[in-house]
Amino acid sequence: MAGGGAGVAKRLGTLLSGLLECGAFCGIIFGWASLVFVLKDLGYFKDLCQPTATPSPNRTLLPDCSWQDEQFSLVFTIGSFMNNFVTFPMGFIFDRFGTTVARLIAISLYTGGTLLVAFSTPELAVLLFPAMSMLSVGGILLLLTNMQVGNLFGKYRSIIITLYNGAFDSSSAIFLIIKVLYEHGLSLRAMFLFMAACSAWHLLRTLFLMPRTHIPYPLPPAYDYGLRCPGRSQSYRTYEEKRPPGEAGPEETPLEPSAPRGARGPVCARGSSPGTWPGSPSCSCATTSSSAPSTPSSTTWPAETPTWLCGVLCAPWNGLILDRHKRGKTPRPEGAVGALADLRASVLSLVVTVTLCVLFSVCAAVPMLPVQFATFVLQVLSRSFLYGGNAAFLAIAFPPQHFGKLYGLAMALSALVALLQYPCVALVRGPLGGDPFYMNLGLIAVVLVAFVSPMVVACECRRRAKELGAAGTPLTAPPGAETPAEMPQ
Repeated sequence: MAGGGAGVAKRLGTLLSGLLECGAFCGIIFGWASLVFVLKDLGYFKDLCQPTATPSPNRTLLPDCSWQDEQFSLVFTIGSFMNNFVTFPMGFIFDRFGTTVARLIAISLYTGGTLLVAFSTPELAVLLFPAMSMLSVGGILLLLTNMQVGNLFGKYRSIIITLYNGAFDSSSAIFLIIKVLYEHGLSLRAMFLFMAACSAWHLLRTLFLMPRTHIPYPLPPAYDYGLRCPGRSQSYRTYEEKRPPGEAGPEETPLEPSAPRGARGPVCARGSSPGTWPGSPSCSCATTSSSAPSTPSSTTWPAETPTWLCGVLCAPWNGLILDRHKRGKTPRPEGAVGALADLRASVLSLVVTVTLCVLFSVCAAVPMLPVQFATFVLQVLSRSFLYGGNAAFLAIAFPPQHFGKLYGLAMALSALVALLQYPCVALVRGPLGGDPFYMNLGLIAVVLVAFVSPMVVACECRRRAKELGAAGTPLTAPPGAETPAEMPQ
């Protein structure tokens, strides 16, 4: 672990409390299908159900609630779109104003969203639209501020970043818990008021276990963060103020001798496919609707619970791949050589991620039930590798002061790509006659293009290695040796 003024207990407290925050609050909107069961039982949007006569001799009148389902689906669609698209401007706020400001905005949005749900009624069901958007934006912003916690643990940085993304995935189980508690007699209002009250815990964590600005990487000597009773806290800004004139800080250390070229991670469209719930990322197309089910809760546990558990269990595997070069007996080199080692490690991660997406897309295109079980497993793995690996790659390949903007840009682009599912579904239902086979083939071809990403990163690694070699920098520095990026100016 990286040394610093903050003790091991404080750093572990920050890590575990952040894991709880991401796993219990940040991505709850993706468990929307479970909450819809409760909302339907309470009569939300019930006025949209129309009586329809059945063709039987008795001419029984049954309610047609397709418009109600469409309204619930619209609430989720807008909320999940805001979850990704608004991350871009929020990333600017995080980079410009720091952790405290970003978290205060996130807590305000989250608290407002929970209160809107708590005080909503079937007559005020329209409050669900702003409520879900506020919950989703507040949650993703909390995740964004938490991923820098990986900087406190040098050898395990990527593992922690991917672990937090997996916890974000698993937080969709919260709405399932709400549904189970509702079936045991708890009111929806009481449960969401409790969630609103938990904002006090978020606020305390913001003040005492998070930095005022950002956690630098690598950590400077005697680095500390959070409020302390005696004196003023030592955030990254106070470290910058105490730095001798002319000395380069951690964020000013170049990743390479010349300006870096951009390298992007794999892109995978979001959509709905067999074996997934609304909003889960996929690389295939299907004609299934994303409206929420109205079946009893007994049908929810078997299919979705393994997915939520695997979100937090499978995501760190990608981090293990990214951090594997840091676990040797030889100390990890710093400066440009260390940055090159991190970038080289990301090549295998990108290859594995794209391969999982391709395998998932191929299996989703095969209309056979046994294959769909494999599709379900691959969907869990590819989603965990994709989102956690994307955040870890951005932290490795680009300067930390731009992480929020780049992560927000990636999420905003995924939101725009998600809009393509509607013309794709229209194309399948129209010209393709309801057969998604050719659409799936086209999407498989698109996903195969993502193999260009690890190739570009590998070429960039070779270019940097040549430049470092030409500059006389040994690529394997002996223990205790200083690289040019570490030499005093």
